[in-house]
Amino acid sequence: MKAAGAAGDERVYLHYTQAELDRNFDQRGWIRNAEEIIARYVSRSQSVRERLDFYTLSYGWGDEEILDIFPAGRGNSPVLLFVHGGAWRNFTKDNFSFVASAFVPAGFPTVVVNFPKLPAVRLPNMLSALQRALAFVHHHAGSFGGDANRLYLCGHSSGAHLAANLAIEEHTTGEILRESITGCACISGCFDLEPVLLSVRSSYVRLSKSEVGALSPLFHVDRLACDVLIASAEHDTNEFQRQSDAFAQALAQAGRLRDRLTLPGLNHFDAIELLADPTSELSRRICGHIETPRPNVLPTY
Repeated sequence: MKAAGAAGDERVYLHYTQAELDRNFDQRGWIRNAEEIIARYVSRSQSVRERLDFYTLSYGWGDEEILDIFPAGRGNSPVLLFVHGGAWRNFTKDNFSFVASAFVPAGFPTVVVNFPKLPAVRLPNMLSALQRALAFVHHHAGSFGGDANRLYLCGHSSGAHLAANLAIEEHTTGEILRESITGCACISGCFDLEPVLLSVRSSYVRLSKSEVGALSPLFHVDRLACDVLIASAEHDTNEFQRQSDAFAQALAQAGRLRDRLTLPGLNHFDAIELLADPTSELSRRICGHIETPRPNVLPTY
């Protein structure tokens, strides 16, 4: 991928110099009011926890492997499981309780997952924790009014990358049946890890070459358990927009693209706030997909 040029202008990936690639993986530096938006996550989530019923359970092996369940008040309903972003190293479930605002009123129990993050664990360990969370939700869905055979995944940013991996055959292990995952929504995600490992994020994202390939959903669309909605913000970084476009194109070729949305006027951080509004186009599209998933055609080998 490298091409020589003038001093300081060497391309390290596609058309990006090192400085350009690093900037594309620094969303906070890209957006002047990022901290203001993130502060809204906290206040909106606190408001939701005061307004909606929820409870916290442990699903795994450590203090960080916990999740919040927001029941929806009706039985045998599809369940939405949300995986938060944060460059694989930031935030907790408590920052994203506000996503329940979109789905609980629509009748869908919502699970917001907490998980260990980099650099305390490696990326494969993060995915293993989320597999445990998915297995836990599948096993206990009936206890909070959910249908164990209708689980919908949703993630933002690095959480979109993790959610997409959860929908890939190799990662739906244990008691989880692939048929129980009915859909996935990926919002402003990263689906090819090669440029990540060439960027400044390589200082804490450490993977072998085989792991980079295995954990890049872009190259495994033929092994997805479900259709996928891809949404990106108009003002996402260039690389994140490119990755959403590339993943959507690959999904379309594999017959797995359910929807492709560009969110006008929004950036990487405020795009996810659309899930605080049940009337937003993104919320309504996802709810429609949860309610009426397309028939799941499993791949043949």
